[in-house]
Amino acid sequence: MPHTFSRRMDGLRSSAIRDLLTLTARPDVVSLAGGLPDPEFIPRERIRKEAECALADPASVQYGETTGLRRLRDVLAAREGARIGRALDPGQVVVTHGSQQALSLLAQVLLDPADIVVVEEPAYTGALQVFRAAQADIRAVPLDRDGMDTTALQELLEAGVRPTVVHTVSNFHNPRGVVLAADRRERLAALADRYGFWVIEDDPYGELFFDAPPPPPVATFSDRVIRLSSASKILAPALRVGWLHGDRAVCEAVELLKQGADLCGSSLTHQITAAMLSDEAWLALHLDTLRTRYGARSRALTAATTTTFGNAATLSDVKGGMFCWVEFTDDTIDTADLLPTAVEHGVAFVPGSAFGVGADLGAALRLCFATCPEDVLAGACERLGSAYLAHAQS
Repeated sequence: MPHTFSRRMDGLRSSAIRDLLTLTARPDVVSLAGGLPDPEFIPRERIRKEAECALADPASVQYGETTGLRRLRDVLAAREGARIGRALDPGQVVVTHGSQQALSLLAQVLLDPADIVVVEEPAYTGALQVFRAAQADIRAVPLDRDGMDTTALQELLEAGVRPTVVHTVSNFHNPRGVVLAADRRERLAALADRYGFWVIEDDPYGELFFDAPPPPPVATFSDRVIRLSSASKILAPALRVGWLHGDRAVCEAVELLKQGADLCGSSLTHQITAAMLSDEAWLALHLDTLRTRYGARSRALTAATTTTFGNAATLSDVKGGMFCWVEFTDDTIDTADLLPTAVEHGVAFVPGSAFGVGADLGAALRLCFATCPEDVLAGACERLGSAYLAHAQS
């Protein structure tokens, strides 16, 4: 019998990044493709100790509240409230199974089929998957070195386009690596208030700055901002702890859908995460270590890429996060075609086309510097240079 699926499956495709994780599992391939923290930087011993403490409480292995462990929501409300500069009620916080689930639930709450969603281009692939599954009408505005082009967004709005949602990765953008400038944050918030759309501010990388912290969140300036973040990049992906906060009615709607999605999160990992995030002295030292080590890796990658390609490529100005965006000046090259040759030479990346909506990003690629030590990154760039030459000659 033929398989008949729902209409929401039409046009969906697998994430290029998740597919690459399978492709590059070979031990001889250095993967600069996935956005994976280095396991050596994950505080496994501290997680083990907190797990032992949590397991002394029978509640840690029981069902919990759909919105998340109250202690964890208290901690998150305090931390996020400090960022946005106003008190945040724990009732405005929902803990999710990673920030990706938060994004998925928000799409279900806020979007009907054919509703307009504006994204940045290049766009976060996880957001594109979610909005395509929601059958949204996806429009794109460009990014530059100061983040989302809010002038282009305003022109879109003045032309009569009425989005329901505008999505932004405000800090150390995935994949572009840029930070949304302070004045653009205020302008985006003002546009949301004027035109009545929701802003989803996706911020899993904001605490991984190398020199100076990013500007205040977009949520500082408007109540029409739903802010997402995660413990995956600063503690451990396996905890699967993300969160959203914002308008109480939106949070209540998310809770209602989450009841049908997974009933509740893990009481055990919520207890572990709450303990680690509330230990301010330990967390400050841990974050300083991450910033120092990832900063050194970013400099190693950008230096090696510049040495390898010279004027043949331009790089994003990496000031935090996990990614470097590379654009070849020869716009005849297609990095999707380059990728198989690169894998043959023992290195992998994500082609720019994986992040595209309408623009031609074929001459670009994304590199992740977080997973590998400096010497490995330098060697990977040499392999990429060899692959580039071999591909050009072929």
